[in-house]
Amino acid sequence: MIRLPRLYAILDSSCFPDSQVLFSTAEELLAGGVTLLQYRDKSGKAREMLEQARELKRRLGGSVKLMMNDRADLCLAAGFDGVHVGQDDLSAEGARKIIGGRVWLGVSTHNSEQVEEADKTSADYIAIGPVFSTASKVNPDPVVGLEGVRKARALTRKPLVAIGGINRANCRSVIEAGSDSVAVISDLMREPRKSAEDFFRILG
Repeated sequence: MIRLPRLYAILDSSCFPDSQVLFSTAEELLAGGVTLLQYRDKSGKAREMLEQARELKRRLGGSVKLMMNDRADLCLAAGFDGVHVGQDDLSAEGARKIIGGRVWLGVSTHNSEQVEEADKTSADYIAIGPVFSTASKVNPDPVVGLEGVRKARALTRKPLVAIGGINRANCRSVIEAGSDSVAVISDLMREPRKSAEDFFRILG
């Protein structure tokens, strides 16, 4: 079973004005202690995504585990360490057939039924959310709250990642509810290095 760091940073390309800011933010997060980073681009063209992904790999090297959102094919092409799929993406087993057994696979879930289904797959970890209201998704699923995290914890022994509206003010409560790791987007954008350091200090 894999071991997740307390903080799971997500780089959403839509949050950045250009590639250079995305790359510099990634480097700041690395300097702040981040060891698990997901690259997410919901609207980009495959070629541009692959170029950005390969540049992230070049800059961050072996210091960070790099996860590709949605695209199992680009995960392999960029030499990433894993892929994360949602409920509307390629199935977990479909992704596993593409990436093989050595690459990490994460699955998003939004309720107890989906957690139970994900638990039966070869996913290495399960994400549950949104825990709190979030501005990072255009059409977010219903908020599950801390109770949703507790329910998910009771349904699986796989490592659990909580996502959605998590910040420095509420992250501790999410870990206490049973999550192994918290995935964060917005609260890492301003002063990325300091923000990451704050998270690690709070999460212990």
